Amino acid sequence: MVLSISGVVLLGVICFLFFKKDGLKASHALVCALFGFYLAGSAIAPSITAGGASLASMLSGIKF
Repeated sequence: MVLSISGVVLLGVICFLFFKKDGLKASHALVCALFGFYLAGSAIAPSITAGGASLASMLSGIKF
């Protein structure tokens, strides 16, 4: 688990730097996709899923 979390943190920092400095290129998108796969397999995945679901329900309740 420790190795998985450190991989998630490392890929997250790399994704942030790609967005901040260079824009997003094809090779950068691959790293971001790997970040997503590692994040989905981590212990924080259920919390992210619940947060995404609550955000979606909050946005669906907004009337324009």
